[in-house]
Amino acid sequence: MQRVAAIDCGTNSIRLLVADLDPETGALTDLDRRMEIVRLGQGVDRTGRLAPEALERTFAACRRYAEAIAGFGVPPQRTRFVATSASRDAENRAEFVRGVVDILGVEPEVITGDQEAEFSFTGATGELDRGTFAPPYLVVDIGGGSTEFVLGDETAEAARSVDVGCVRLTERHLTYGDGTLSETPTEEQVAAIRADVTAALDEVARTVPLERARTLVGLAGTVTTLGGIALGLDAYDSSRIHHSRLSRDQVRELTSRLLAATHDERAAIPVMHPGRVDVINAGALVLLALMERTGAEEVVVSEHDILDGIAFHAAPDAR
Repeated sequence: MQRVAAIDCGTNSIRLLVADLDPETGALTDLDRRMEIVRLGQGVDRTGRLAPEALERTFAACRRYAEAIAGFGVPPQRTRFVATSASRDAENRAEFVRGVVDILGVEPEVITGDQEAEFSFTGATGELDRGTFAPPYLVVDIGGGSTEFVLGDETAEAARSVDVGCVRLTERHLTYGDGTLSETPTEEQVAAIRADVTAALDEVARTVPLERARTLVGLAGTVTTLGGIALGLDAYDSSRIHHSRLSRDQVRELTSRLLAATHDERAAIPVMHPGRVDVINAGALVLLALMERTGAEEVVVSEHDILDGIAFHAAPDAR
C-alpha cells in the first residue's frame, strides 16, 4: 500500500483526497476527503485572468490542505495537484502556479480537457459492477468551467471537453452587467443556456459516439446535489448518494423546480452547498440536455470522479 494525496482544483471548487493505494489493483482506501468552494474561475470567461481575491481564496485552501497532507506523512513525490478549466484559460496562470509551489512544494499540472476526461473515467468506472451497470459507459463530468464527456469500456476510448460548465454558463447568461445574478432565470436566459449546450453537444458528437453508451454516469457537484435532493436527504450523505440513480423525468422535474425557485429557496435545500446555490441551475440544464439528446433513461450518480483518478495516478508505479 502506498499513501498518496490528490488535489483537484477546478473552476468552482478545490478538493483533496488522501488515501492508501494498492498499486496492483487500484483500490483506494480514503483517509481524508474534503472540498471547499473557492470559485477560482470568478470572471475568467469575461476577463481572461484569475482575480486576485479568487487566487487568495484558493491559496488559503491550499495552506489547509498542505497541513493535512503533512499530517498524514505523504511525500511530495506521491502528491499530485491537477488544475483544470479556469487555470487553462487564464493569462496569469503563472502566478497561480508559483503560489501553489510555494505552499505545497508541488507544481500544479494544468491538464488538457482530454486528460481531465481520462482521469474522470478512471475514477468513475473503476469500481462499477458490470453485472449491474453495463458498458460501454458515458461519463459526464459537469464542472465549473467545462464539461467532459468520455466513452469507454475498460479504458477511455473517446473524449471531448467543451466550455459549458455551470459557473461559465451562469456568468455568461445569468449575470447582469452590474454583476448581479438573475435570481429566477427568464425563459430567454434558459433558452440561451440551452442553445450553448446544444451547440456543445453537437461538437462532442463529432468525436464521441454518444449513442453507443449503455450506462450514463454523472459526476461532480451538480449531479450529486441533484441525487441528494431526489433522495430527500436531510443532510448531505455521500454514502447514500453514491451509485444512486436519477431518471430523466426526475432530472426534468428537479430542473424545473430549481429554475422556478428563488435564491433563498435553493439555499434552504438541505443538501445544497452554499457555493452551489447560484450555479446549480446552469448545471442541471446541462445534464437534462444531455439526457434528452442521448435518450438516456437514467443517470448513475457517482461520488468517485476525477479526484479518485488523480489519486490512482499519484503513485509512480501504479498499474
